[in-house]
Amino acid sequence: MRRLAAAFRLATLGVALLAATGCTGEREPRPLTVVGWGGSSQEAHRRAYWDSFTRRTGVRLQEDSWHGGVGVIRTKVLGGDTSWDVVQVETEDLILGCEEGLFEPIEWAALSGRDAFIPAAVHDCGVGAMLWSYLIGWDGDRIAGPGPRSWADFWDVRRFPGRRGMRRTPKYTLEFALMADGVPPAEVYEVLRTPAGVDRAFRKLEELKPNIVWWSSISQVPDLLGSGEVAMSVTSPGRLIVANRSEGRNFRVSWDGNIYAVDYWVVLSNSPRKAEAAQLLRHMTAPENQMRLPRFIPTGLTSRRAGELIDPRLRLDTPSDPRNMTNALELDASFWVEYGDQLTQRFNAWVSH
Repeated sequence: MRRLAAAFRLATLGVALLAATGCTGEREPRPLTVVGWGGSSQEAHRRAYWDSFTRRTGVRLQEDSWHGGVGVIRTKVLGGDTSWDVVQVETEDLILGCEEGLFEPIEWAALSGRDAFIPAAVHDCGVGAMLWSYLIGWDGDRIAGPGPRSWADFWDVRRFPGRRGMRRTPKYTLEFALMADGVPPAEVYEVLRTPAGVDRAFRKLEELKPNIVWWSSISQVPDLLGSGEVAMSVTSPGRLIVANRSEGRNFRVSWDGNIYAVDYWVVLSNSPRKAEAAQLLRHMTAPENQMRLPRFIPTGLTSRRAGELIDPRLRLDTPSDPRNMTNALELDASFWVEYGDQLTQRFNAWVSH
């Protein structure tokens, strides 16, 4: 796969060079394009970074959004589509894309060095954008009392009637199923690496299947909860907390058994705006800029200095608060790189029957 990607990179290099030198018939270079997850997360990045970047540098930005998947980026880069420059990616997409030559290597010296970031935020092809978690969210106006406190509660439709929102992917979903079945977080991937463990996860999912509403974009979750279409959902806490602030909602979350990971900024290898993309990475990871992000959406920070300087109150609803991580599970990206394709095939077949 790496050799194939390298061959295609050579084949498409001419396209990128033409775009970079302005020999594509365009009167002026297109704006630098940055791609995020949409919704309140993307709005937070805009307010924390992107507007100030354009004011400071004069570099025009345009935005796009996506739902993830290295195949999307592979198609763009190998097909000669140079419309994206800087993209927010999940860990396993980072690993696979880096192996295939889809991303530019990070110039760490220009970002104050690797030691300026928490270890999980450092990769040869990506710099950490934010530290986030998936957990249980619900509407406190619809579920009275303390609400669900564990994944076993999430599966308990007798005690907590109603449908459940879940992301349509085996990643996270299989881990949550095993925790709902009593597997301690520290043992989840050990169990999931066995055929018996995978069967166990799918059996547990089968119990909940009639009550699941699948979503593809996390920006859908506040609407699913607010409309009552689901009683509770897998979610990231920031989306619900932003809705509480801006819309007066009463969304609540439980951190028990949350899965946490880092998202990364990458620069596509065929970007015609690599110099400006590098400028944007420096701007977004500078401590004085990154510490603004939790003002707009609760999230963990990847810059060590920003984490030291931030108001402690802004850590309360994020994975940067140790109290939220006592029973947490770090996403094992290497597991999903190794087993993702086969588990996705089985999961998609299971969902469709």
